This record gives sequence, structure tokens and C-alpha cells, in this order.
Amino acid sequence: MSHTVTRIRLAVIAAAAGVAVLAGCSSPAPSGKASVASCAPAKGKVTLQYWNTVPGMDQVVALWNKKNPNIQVTTKNISNDQYGTLGNALKAGKAPALAQVGYDELPNLRTQNAFVDASACSAATAAKSKFAPWTWSQTSFAGTGVFAFPQDTGPMALYVRSDIFKQHGLKIPTTWDEYAADAQKLHDADANLSMTFFDPNNAEWFNGLLWQNNAEMYGYSSDKWHVTVASDQSKQVAEYWQKLIAAKLVRTDLANGSTQMYAAYQKNQIASYVGAAWGYSMFRDNLPKQAGKWTIVPMPTWGSNAASGDWGGSTVAFMKGNTHLYESVKFNSWLNTDPEALALENKLGGLYPAATAGSELPALSQGVPYYNNEKIFDVFADSSKNIDTSFSWGPTQKTVNLALQDAMAKAAAGSGTLTDALSAAQAAALKSMKEQAIPAVAGK
Repeated sequence: MSHTVTRIRLAVIAAAAGVAVLAGCSSPAPSGKASVASCAPAKGKVTLQYWNTVPGMDQVVALWNKKNPNIQVTTKNISNDQYGTLGNALKAGKAPALAQVGYDELPNLRTQNAFVDASACSAATAAKSKFAPWTWSQTSFAGTGVFAFPQDTGPMALYVRSDIFKQHGLKIPTTWDEYAADAQKLHDADANLSMTFFDPNNAEWFNGLLWQNNAEMYGYSSDKWHVTVASDQSKQVAEYWQKLIAAKLVRTDLANGSTQMYAAYQKNQIASYVGAAWGYSMFRDNLPKQAGKWTIVPMPTWGSNAASGDWGGSTVAFMKGNTHLYESVKFNSWLNTDPEALALENKLGGLYPAATAGSELPALSQGVPYYNNEKIFDVFADSSKNIDTSFSWGPTQKTVNLALQDAMAKAAAGSGTLTDALSAAQAAALKSMKEQAIPAVAGK
């Protein structure tokens, strides 16, 4: 996710039969062949297109262009319809050289042969050591090539309106049980005050909650996928939020990042936000008058398990048709590992770097004025360390997310439950895999 506040999903494109991919640490190799291009340097000036959704990225690119007159980059913001725009460009054979792609979208696009393998460039394979291992595994598809460089991640935490908590005598909740109890206390004290909101149209956020509870959505063994979207761990998360929704302790009428969401926070109607590292700039930039009223703390846990989840994060992928791999690798490496670039991306776009060098940035080790000068990135760094790095996305995650969102929206409206939504998403995954001739069975 990415830091993209609301993702508009690319319509399902029929994938080549027989392709099976997994973007996780224990991934099997995909059976399809990726496009491979030459890594020979161009003889003259080169201009690369880079499409993304990150606020302020044009300023980051301008910095590169100033330093690299022979490798110029043009940037296009496609946040209004990220995957629709990219999908149409791929179909027309007019994809950019580089594009922002979320980790969970990589397997979907991989089945469509949307990427070019950059491993012909020694600098591309050497970049592995510069990123958090789990992020590199997702971009290389278990060592079968280099299709993208990690850009950012979304370790999750709890954003708290400390003034509202103090007003109602609440301590910071450390477990989900405590969080639910506090939600009830707030609602009892003020019927117009909710602990948080549940966005039924945001499967990526919900997937982050599942991730925290070690709810593996997919496994791969004996040459087939084991789909476990509706596992017991997933159901525990679903049932928890279903109870909060049924008791009207959380709102379900707000979309993440929407004008209505910010208005609710502005009116002091919501006391917390379950979000990711990239969200810190959302409140800073959209609710400036609440500076000093927010604190960021570890996400509530299931019992004593310190596990956290990841919501979003993206890569910069080498797109099909890229004929300037050498130059693309140079820019991509600078964009996602250079300290000056990383600092600017964090400042302007709120990105939490996937590069290991990111943790050493002065901006990520200092207090943040909006958050009462607290060292909020220490919280996200700890969260990142507690993320299950073996969590994997399946090759039809797009279909799963769409089915999940459709059923969650119905549940929020009183038709069915969130547990039903998990079952619907699992059925959609199995159906989609069968249609694409990808061997799969329902797992537990």
C-alpha cells in the first residue's frame, strides 16, 4: 500500500495458464519465463518514464535530474487509478520503464508477464544486500530474477489522540482486549465518540491485521497452493472486529484518507487510528491544528505475542518493454538506497524506507514536531522487527481483495459477517486459480 491512501484495483486480466508464483520467503519458482533485456549502457542521453503515486516524488526526481544530465527521468503521478492506468499501458505496449507496484500486486502482474528481469545487470543483483531480506524476497520471486527494487514498507502501529484518552482516564491499550474495553468506555461516555473506524473497502488494511495474527493466507507444498484465507487465525480477527461493529463501537461509514475521515477526526469524533508508518504524514498534512495531540504507540497485540503487521509498502518495478535497463537500475538504486533521496521521500511522501540504510537517516532517529517531538520512527522500527517475514501473497490476490471488500461492505451494512467475508474470499481465490489452471486446494 501502500502509502497510496485509496487503491483502485486493476480489473482482472486473464493470466497465462499454468503459471504459479509466490512472492514470499519460501516461494517456489514460477514456471513461466520472464522477459530479459540487455544491460548494455546507452551511447547517448536517455530519458526514462517513472510512474508512481507518491506525493512530492517530482521533487525527488528533480534532484536526480540535476545530478545526472545524461539519464533524465520524467515522472507521472497515477494515484487516481494506479493499476487501471498501468494495466491499460501494458495492454497497449506503452508501459513506462519503471512503475510503483505494491508487494501484493507483484504476483498478479507477474502472471501477466508485466516485468522485465534486470538480473543481467550486476548492479541489480548486488542490490540485494541493501534491503530488508523479506522485501527482497518478494521482488525477486525466490531468486528467479530481479523484477523490482523494494521502496518502502508499512509496519503498523496505533495512532492515539492522547488528549482524548487523558480526558476519559484511559491508559494506552497494549492488547486488543484492552482496546475493545476502552472502546466501550469511550462510547459509554459519549455516544458520538468512537475508538476508531473500520473501512470495509480496504482489504489491504484488513490483510495487515491478519498478518499480525500469523494468519497465513497461502502456503505452497506438493506442487500446489494451499489457500488458507479463512483460517482460524483469520476468523479470530474477523470475529473481534465484528463484535465492535455490532456494538457500534467503531464506525463503518468512513473511507481511509477521505475528506469525511479527516472531518471526523477534526471534530474529535474518533480517538485512534490503526495505521502504518507511511500514514504519519497524513495527519500532519491534513490536520495541522491537532499538532501535539497525537502519539504513536505499538499496535495492540493478541495476548503476549509481540507480533505486528504490515500494511502496504511498494516497489519500483522494471516494466515490460524497458530497453534501458542499465540506466533504470542506476536510477532505481539511487531512488531507493541513497540517503539524500530516502530522506526527501520520507519528508515529502511519508515513505518508510525498505532499504537498511533508511534506519540510519537522521530524520528517522529524531523527534517529529507534529507528534510532540516524540521519536515515532523508533516505534515503527520495532514494529518492523516483529513482522512475520514468511507471510506470502498468492497469485490471485487481486481477486481475493475484491471479494473480501465486497463481502465486508455487505457485513458492515448488516448482511452477513466478516467471517462470511473470509469464506467468500477463499472461495474466490480457489475459483480464480482453477480458471487459470493453477493447482490449488483449500487448506486449514
